[in-house]
Amino acid sequence: MSAEKHKAAPPPSTETPASAEPQSQAPADYYDQLLRLKAEFENYRKRVDREKPELYRLGKANLLLKLLPVYDLLQRAHEDIQAQRSDTAFAKGMEGIFKEFAKIFQEEGVEPMAPLGNPYDAMKHEVMGTVEKPGAPDDEVAEVLQNGYTLRDKVLRTAKVRIVKRAAEKAA
Repeated sequence: MSAEKHKAAPPPSTETPASAEPQSQAPADYYDQLLRLKAEFENYRKRVDREKPELYRLGKANLLLKLLPVYDLLQRAHEDIQAQRSDTAFAKGMEGIFKEFAKIFQEEGVEPMAPLGNPYDAMKHEVMGTVEKPGAPDDEVAEVLQNGYTLRDKVLRTAKVRIVKRAAEKAA
């Protein structure tokens, strides 16, 4: 037999390979990443849970705001029907539609503003013009051109109004 076959295998090395250290740290790194990801997801879930009711409220307010012009038209028709005291089927149908609309708005917390005779408030009123009214204080709402509405004490639509401005005193 040849001498090459009888050579003993080299003794096992006592040194650890360079790749062994990262493998032992890899599970700890993955675990840290997993904990961070879990915490980020919990924070995201909590934020979404906090924001969800506000998003619903904003969506509802947007829809109610779009329905206000229709409600204004129904209100005018209701007032005309009341003035005529008509007992026709059409009048009764219009009355029913108006009452249902008013009921829905009331249930949702929509309230009409009553600006007439009150001081002008820039957050609630949009000035469309001025009028002279003897004896009335400046900046008092003299005429309402379009009703304003609030939704749970927040302005949904400003009222379009005319306010009192005293005429400049004439030079003598």
